[in-house]
Amino acid sequence: MTALCVFCSSSRDIDPSHLQLAGNLGRLIGERGWSLVSGGGAISMMGEVARAARASGARTIGVIPMALTDVEITDHDADELIVTGDMRTRKAMMDSRADAFLAMAGGIGTLEELMEVWVARTLGMHDKPVVVLDPEGLYAPLRQQIEVLVDQGFLRRTSVESLVWTTTVEAAFEAIEHGLATRTYIAPTPDELLEDMP
Repeated sequence: MTALCVFCSSSRDIDPSHLQLAGNLGRLIGERGWSLVSGGGAISMMGEVARAARASGARTIGVIPMALTDVEITDHDADELIVTGDMRTRKAMMDSRADAFLAMAGGIGTLEELMEVWVARTLGMHDKPVVVLDPEGLYAPLRQQIEVLVDQGFLRRTSVESLVWTTTVEAAFEAIEHGLATRTYIAPTPDELLEDMP
């Protein structure tokens, strides 16, 4: 069973279209017979994707740090709820339980999670697919900044290509399935590793 880790918003102030997208994603996770790994919150997109996944038969694993159990309203309906001592442990646990990663709209926490799994992939630390679902172009400025970094020699084109951008749920699942079927470590050269090291 494929375990998909989803990074997304826990904000209550976003447009309802984002919640609808999260619900559609969760439903299709269940219909594919996959499981969901999430940040363990029960509100906004995070809660919506988990509820929809469960309603469609998916097993859901929520991972939340103790400090956020009240702030994000914990998803106590998760099939498996893991409460960690801190954020670093939370992310490590989510990473270890996942076969692939999908980021949707979110704030700085979502950006941090996306960047961390993307960087780890470019450094050859894992071979799991990393996909972004962005139908409304929220991340267009980020994509432009990435191109600036490539143009200025700060980022390799192969690193950019290890992150897949999609605009529909169907395309996101296709990218994940392709990535799972062709999993290979990127094996950067020593010089490339030095370039990419933070």
